[in-house]
Amino acid sequence: MNARAWTGTPEDAEIVEVDGVRLAIARSGQGPAVICLHAIGHGARDFERFAKLAGRDFEIIRLDWPGQGRSGPDKEPASAARYAELLSGVIEKLRIERPILLGCSVGGAAALIYAASVPGKVRGLVACSPGGLMEIDAKARKAIGFMVKFFSAGERGARWFAPAFRAYYRFLVLPKRPAAPQRRRIVAAGYETAPVLRAAWESFAAPEADIRPLALSLDIPVWFAWAKGDRIVALKASLPVIKQMKNAALTTFPGGHAPFLERPKAFAKAFTAFAKTLPA
Repeated sequence: MNARAWTGTPEDAEIVEVDGVRLAIARSGQGPAVICLHAIGHGARDFERFAKLAGRDFEIIRLDWPGQGRSGPDKEPASAARYAELLSGVIEKLRIERPILLGCSVGGAAALIYAASVPGKVRGLVACSPGGLMEIDAKARKAIGFMVKFFSAGERGARWFAPAFRAYYRFLVLPKRPAAPQRRRIVAAGYETAPVLRAAWESFAAPEADIRPLALSLDIPVWFAWAKGDRIVALKASLPVIKQMKNAALTTFPGGHAPFLERPKAFAKAFTAFAKTLPA
């Protein structure tokens, strides 16, 4: 663990072991618990600015997924379903009651899966460009296959991967200036996280990655915060499900994939407004 550590929790992070995985966790602030779940290949530092902005009103709990940030490896391959299992263990170990979940990309999908599995035990859910809400058709499978090959090249150490990965993040994933420091850290860790990225992208084509029925079963308040320029998880393809959900709201922000990183002040303000509407 070298470069990837700097994308995640601080050096003094608490370690919680769940199903044999040592997960690094950072806790700060006071108030109702908000559990922050990052995108694949990122780390808990994605939510560092959010924690500072919202920490006066909430306890912000940030964790590093396995093989990312400062967390240890996992015997199971990365997937939203696996991360939902680990999230369940973290909540049990920390004895958190009815948290607010804030997840991005695979973290958002994991939050949706977990919330659907424990009715009444999540106060509210914030999903930022979550996966799993679109049909995996032939076009989607082709795109997923391309990404699997891309990260497989990083896994085997291809020299061209580093500049390609840098461009991918600079122009597609996190193009906005406020995200630049974390973007640089994520890019620096590209070769280290490539195996996890490859495994996660392989999981996105599996039948169980389609969580539309689970999303439709939710009756808790769900706020979707989507980056307008997201080309990784397109809003248009997920809108049909969002519109059918029982208690969902949608806000769009300028950016590529992570509103809390790319528009931190606007996101924190909108998050606080959403949280105030939740039942005590």
